[in-house]
Amino acid sequence: MSAWQNMTAADLGRGIEKGEIDPVELTQSFLDAIDAHEFRDRIYARLTPDRALAEASAAQERARLKLRRSPLDGVPISWKDLFDTAGVVTEAGSKLLEGRVPDADAEVLQAATHQGTICLGKTHLSELAFSGLGLNPKTATPPNIHNPDNAPGGSSSGAATSVAYGLAPAAIGSDTGGSVRVPSAWNDLVGLKTTSGLLSLKGAVPLAAKFDTVGPLCKSVEDAALLYAIMKGEAAIDLAPASLKGRQLAILTTTALDEVRDEPRKGFDHAIQRFRDAGAEIAEIAVPELDTAMSLAPILYGSEAYGTWKEVIEANPDVMFAEILARFRSGKDFSGADYVAAWHTLERCRAIYLKATAEFDAVLCPTCPITPPNVERLMTVSDYYVTENLLTLRNTRIGNLMGVCALTLPTGTPACGVSLMAAPGDERRLLRLGLAAEVALA
Repeated sequence: MSAWQNMTAADLGRGIEKGEIDPVELTQSFLDAIDAHEFRDRIYARLTPDRALAEASAAQERARLKLRRSPLDGVPISWKDLFDTAGVVTEAGSKLLEGRVPDADAEVLQAATHQGTICLGKTHLSELAFSGLGLNPKTATPPNIHNPDNAPGGSSSGAATSVAYGLAPAAIGSDTGGSVRVPSAWNDLVGLKTTSGLLSLKGAVPLAAKFDTVGPLCKSVEDAALLYAIMKGEAAIDLAPASLKGRQLAILTTTALDEVRDEPRKGFDHAIQRFRDAGAEIAEIAVPELDTAMSLAPILYGSEAYGTWKEVIEANPDVMFAEILARFRSGKDFSGADYVAAWHTLERCRAIYLKATAEFDAVLCPTCPITPPNVERLMTVSDYYVTENLLTLRNTRIGNLMGVCALTLPTGTPACGVSLMAAPGDERRLLRLGLAAEVALA
């Protein structure tokens, strides 16, 4: 493995800035590594080598002229295959969209390309992004970095594994109920769930647009901050200095600590101790209204997802993975009145949650209460699939339902992450805090 494959995106960018790394050589090295890798076709749905090398050549010239557009100008990244790529098939992990070729790039891809990042290719995902496990028997199931026979986490499964296996310096995914954070946690990466509406969804295949968000999966908080700023069209975030001393953090006890298995609990407890050692002041907080909000998830997610895809699905349901089909069709069980009433209730719960947590810099919980389950068992035992899928997304969904931004960090316990949640639109402060937490965990 090339040394470049182990480096963060930010370090690669610094190497380009210093003239030590050539963007064309860098891009070609990643394309070669992907082609030679045993799991290439389980991670990437398709590569975009012509585009990548053309973009790298332009970045090479900008670097020569000292006209780089961003700290990641010339750095290649992967894109989840639900972000439209002009002239390149974009299928969102579903045979329902087989052969779909968009005319234009998704707006976030346009923004990232304008800032000089290079598109390596498109990564596999759960079918239409509707599963936290990352299991997709209709296209491909990427391999977990700890055990290729275990689920990678989803729905941004290929995004996470492209980074974990050194086949991309960083990746862009989407998060509707945990789809950036779960695969990040299960593959020991950093993952950022952004606030709904902050990053454009135009040109992104939807699941449930009121909850869909765009976010990076990467090796460091610095990378997450750089990619967030690039996609938003803002200047890079100043992350220094990084300290947890005196920071007010809260452990969420409602729902988030229920049924947490031994390894995730071990990782979470370790993280909490390291944060305390670094000077953070940590309390516990309960928000009973969260239980009400969580009970609304089937109405809110199922109704919107099925309403979005009903005609396409029912025209050709047999091409879908049965578990995903059933999950979409669960949205048929609710009326329009149920959906509207659920949103009114959720908005009330959000207001109570935000008021209860306003005094804290971040709210903490285990990113996922379980570790990656075995793929063969998921495929053969339906009840096991359903329970593991729902438990997988249980904690991350809190962030989506409450409308906040959230960051997951590796704890040092394999496949176990710790999540920090902050107020809506507070990404810049969350990322600064996240860097301090990352330093404490190192």
